[in-house]
Amino acid sequence: MTKTKTKAAPKTARKSKTPTMAETADKFLCYQKSVQSPSHEVEFFEQAFRDAFRRKPYTLREDFCGTFAVCCDWVVSNKRRTAIGVDLCDQTLQWGRDHNLSKLTEKQQSRVTLLQEDVRIPSVPTVDVLAAQNFSFWIFKTRPEVLEYFKAARANLNSEGIMVIDMMGGGACYEEQNVDKRTIKKGKHGFEYHWQQVSFNPVNADAHFRIDFKFADGSKMKNAFEYHWRFWTIPEVRELLAEAGFRESHVYWEQEEDAGKDAGEWRRGINAPSHPSWISYIVGVA
Repeated sequence: MTKTKTKAAPKTARKSKTPTMAETADKFLCYQKSVQSPSHEVEFFEQAFRDAFRRKPYTLREDFCGTFAVCCDWVVSNKRRTAIGVDLCDQTLQWGRDHNLSKLTEKQQSRVTLLQEDVRIPSVPTVDVLAAQNFSFWIFKTRPEVLEYFKAARANLNSEGIMVIDMMGGGACYEEQNVDKRTIKKGKHGFEYHWQQVSFNPVNADAHFRIDFKFADGSKMKNAFEYHWRFWTIPEVRELLAEAGFRESHVYWEQEEDAGKDAGEWRRGINAPSHPSWISYIVGVA
């Protein structure tokens, strides 16, 4: 008797692979946790404005605002304060609406205005403080472009107003493939922030930076954010602020304790130590 072959039962489909932490992570949330400190920014804006005009500022414009966390912190800090956030990216602004603006009260929300437009477009009303944080204006790679933006910024300020810019520098910032790593919240829900200097061209100061996030399960969100900038220096920026009509500008440097640890206090200065990597503020006074 001939045996007949029985058809093999179909294999059960393999269960879907559990997603990694990198696949489920929110890059905007990771960015805010690792890069931004809105309460510190608000505190510094007030300090710089008081240094210039001996009074409290109430109106803020945040250029290149992204998820506009600083705008939200600003209006929470004082019931008289209003904020304008300006950015071109609808996705980023919407994330801010869903995760930052939604946490405010209705009255606080009403004091935040969002504009999806080019930061070089003058707007009404003018403000006490205009902030361009996280080296964002470095997207402009030529002097005419930066000058155009600074003139627009000057036009968006009150007769007594300041523009706040942060700057970075030091020899390490020119080293290709140099990676700065920081741990954000240790443990299974923590992650590492990696800031990488991908490339630098000394001929035209073109610089390519990127941000990666590495998680506790070993997975990595590569190229979460990428930046193609012109690496501007403090003297260049101060000269352009003067050309744009700012009557003066000041450099603020973080003061250090005797042990070499940052004291968290920022002061005006005309001299600074030549660290391999540093961050400072430039404040243009209208």
